[in-house]
This record gives sequence, C-alpha cells and structure tokens, in this order.
Amino acid sequence: MHFDLLDIAVFVRAAALGNLSAAARDLGLSTSSASARLGRLEQSLGSRLLHRTTRRLALTADGERFLPHAEQLLATAALASASVGTSAERPRGQLRVTAPASFGRQHVSPALPEFLAAYPDIALDLRLTDQVIGLVDASIDVALRMGVLPDSTLVARALAPSHRVICASPAYLQRHGVPRHPDDLRQHNCLVLADQSAWRFNTPLGETVVHVRGNLRVDNGEVLRDAVVAGVGISLKSTWDVGPLLRSGALVTVLDEYPVVPAVSIWAVFPSRHLVPPKTRAFVDFFAERFGNPPYWDRPDT
Repeated sequence: MHFDLLDIAVFVRAAALGNLSAAARDLGLSTSSASARLGRLEQSLGSRLLHRTTRRLALTADGERFLPHAEQLLATAALASASVGTSAERPRGQLRVTAPASFGRQHVSPALPEFLAAYPDIALDLRLTDQVIGLVDASIDVALRMGVLPDSTLVARALAPSHRVICASPAYLQRHGVPRHPDDLRQHNCLVLADQSAWRFNTPLGETVVHVRGNLRVDNGEVLRDAVVAGVGISLKSTWDVGPLLRSGALVTVLDEYPVVPAVSIWAVFPSRHLVPPKTRAFVDFFAERFGNPPYWDRPDT
C-alpha cells in the first residue's frame, strides 16, 4: 500500500492539535487541501481516522491504532532524510508561543531580535500571561512553563534549572534579624506569591514544611520582588528574577544551607514528540542554548 507522507503528516498534526485548520497552517497548506489529504488517506485505508465536529477533531478507534504507526513512519522518514545531508526544510510559518509574563519580559523579549533575524521566515505570535493556556485548544505550538510538570499527554523538554532562594533586603534583616533555621520564618513577615504559602526545605533531618504568613500576598512576581527590595519582608524568589539584585547587594539570600525543594525547571512544552515542526525545534533549541546550563542568570560574570 502506497502512502503519501504529507497525507500522514496532516493526520498526525491534526490528531495532536485537535484542529484541522491549525494543522494545515503548521504544514503550510490550505484547510481545504488538508481536508482533501486526510480524506484521501482515510479512503486508501478504508477506515475513518478522525471524528469531525464543528469545534474539534477526535481520534476514532482505528485512528488511535494507526497513530503510533503513522508517527513512526514520519520519524523514520526524517531520519532517512537526515542521514544523507541537511534537510532542505527551513523553519517557516506562524509560531504561537506562550510564556509566563515576567519571565517572558526579562528573558524571552530581549532575545527576540536575534531569534527573528536568524529565522526570517518565522512569524512569531508571543503571548505573555501567567494563566496556563491549553496548547491544543488555543493552537499553541510551544509553551514555556515553570516548576514541576504534572503528568500529561504533552511532551516537555527542560530548558534550564530554576534555582529558588529565600531572600530579603539588608535593611529588612538589620531591623528584624537573620533567620538561622526554616522554623524562624514563622517570626518574619513573609511575602507570598499567589497561593505559595507552604515553603519546603531540605534539612539534615529530612524535608520540612513551613506555612508562612505576612502582610502581602500578590499574584504578580514583579510586584513581590519590588516589595522585597523595598524592605517590606522576606520572600521565596527564583534567581532568574532576582539574580542582578543579588549580585548588586540590593538583596541577600538567607538559609542557604537549607535548600528549597522540590528542584524545579523551566520547560518547553509542546503537543507531540513526533513531527515537531522545524519552527518549533528552532525556537526550543535557540532558547536552550541561550539560557545555558548553568543558566546565564546564575553565573557570577553575567
């Protein structure tokens, strides 16, 4: 049986995104052309692969059985192409990316001119928000996310570690004293991001949890950072946010001998491991290299 790889690519991408129009855009096709290719594949197989509704697509039972084989066909074709030289396919098309607002402004935005100059055929649609956007429902190609990822059907690649510290201004510590043990935080004005009031530490006796309290709880990390710098209280912050302030001495860390747990990372999350478009690979590889390991915001010479 003869298969057209582009027909299979339409099926795999439509299954990943749950939307035929989004799959067509990813592959540089019109929706009508993608629909025709999907119909041709189903006709050649003698089976319907996707249920079509007005809003989204869903795999049929035959589609679920065929999908891993289709992904393997595409992966094999990609390896075969790579084995005889550089693929002629250049990163191109619209790339939809979402990232946390503060991290995006500080560490994605400054690199965009360099990224767009390196990939002039990519049209970037960047959405900076602290809300978690569903990749499939919003037709997002790649999302940058923080922390420990929950189990899901999405594929994730760690871009960089995200080191977290307890920090305060020298003025605050001079007025209120330096905590020597995590339990001492109960006596301090702890500034909290959103609902993150249970701070966890690794101690010689095992993990301990301190439920902190203070006079400021906020859902924006930059507001929280500014309050810590102003001496309002003590807080749990990521070094990607406060690294320059730590190097300048505007903030200092405490409780360094009690690491914050769990260890977290900055992730690139995308819908499918197979048939990752060149534009998505280009974005993820670019920022993985730019951030580095250790990331540039943790290096003393930054």
